Amino acid sequence: MKSGDPLESILGRVEDLDEVSLTNLVSRLANERRLLNTLFNTLREGVLVIDARGLVVYTNAASAGLLGFKKADGHKINLWKQVPDLARTLRFTSDGLLAVEAGVSRELELRYPEKRLVRLYMMPFEEDISGDRLARFAVILTDITRDKAQTKDEIENERVQSILQLSAGVAHELGNPLNSLNIHLQVMERTLAKMGESRDREKLEKSLQVCVGEVSRLDGIITHFLEAVRPTVPDLQALDLISVLEEALEFLGPELEGAGLSVDVSLDRTVPIVEGDRNQIKQVLFNLLKNSRQAMKTNGVIQVRATSDDDFVYLQIADSGEGIGEEDLPKVFQPYFTTKSGGHGLGMMISERIMRDHGGQIGIDSRKGVGTLVTLQFPQRHRRVRLLEERE
Repeated sequence: MKSGDPLESILGRVEDLDEVSLTNLVSRLANERRLLNTLFNTLREGVLVIDARGLVVYTNAASAGLLGFKKADGHKINLWKQVPDLARTLRFTSDGLLAVEAGVSRELELRYPEKRLVRLYMMPFEEDISGDRLARFAVILTDITRDKAQTKDEIENERVQSILQLSAGVAHELGNPLNSLNIHLQVMERTLAKMGESRDREKLEKSLQVCVGEVSRLDGIITHFLEAVRPTVPDLQALDLISVLEEALEFLGPELEGAGLSVDVSLDRTVPIVEGDRNQIKQVLFNLLKNSRQAMKTNGVIQVRATSDDDFVYLQIADSGEGIGEEDLPKVFQPYFTTKSGGHGLGMMISERIMRDHGGQIGIDSRKGVGTLVTLQFPQRHRRVRLLEERE
């Protein structure tokens, strides 16, 4: 205790205290101890005190939760065994005692009881016990899992936004020469139409059609790209998802039939109305159905199922196509990632953005050689209203 501490002055005169005063003093000390224990146990940060061999002398509730042991068993715990990665980075004396003379800071990954990232700060101090000065170490543990994930997401979002903004400018600049090329190709088509039949004309027509097709393909890539980097705020209206699905299937029907594919739609019950932008949701369904068609090549059945619970409406699209490898699955929503030859790699990113703007989610499960299941989750109208009220 520091010199001048009121408690020290009281303890210094403990022999002079009568029985009542001594009882009051013990009661006061017990109350202060309970207060400190309550205070430490309400902290979100873990607080430990260890000796030079790593044995826990004191632990609060948060540290027990972070390290995965019962608070009552704290005195049996050795921190080096509980967090072996920490011991490997510290300095010890020849007889195994911790030799730390200043503050130590580490970021560690804990794998038990669950995977977490923790910032650890350790500071040495001495404790006077019966006249002996014993080395002790205060350890503060802070769970930074969520902060790290948020920082990573922010960095990734900034990186993606930078790339998209730069690419949007390039795409816009490419649009002008493509328009010029298209105009000149049309002039060439009209000129060829006036020429008489000849072998040279046939060759020129074939070459011209190749050029027209490639210009059209490039124009389509730019259009898809600009849709991705110029998101529009959804015009939310009462929306019947099944009617939107029927429109998408009607439009894609000839393409699916031509590939020998059929669509089996299953409804558990009447699907509740949701709030949505009809055109944007239709675009999501186009993207997913075309992905299924391309994955299955020819012949087969695309399964579509609509279900709901008290809070959400679910629309699932399943195919038995090529599937996506485990190593590629985390990349599906990244811009420009595609497993298809000729794909632009923007469809799933656009779909995820649209679902997020609708307050929903998109999930994907896939196995290579088995198929893919995509789940669209839409909040029901009453849940959307409740969320908006909570945010306000």
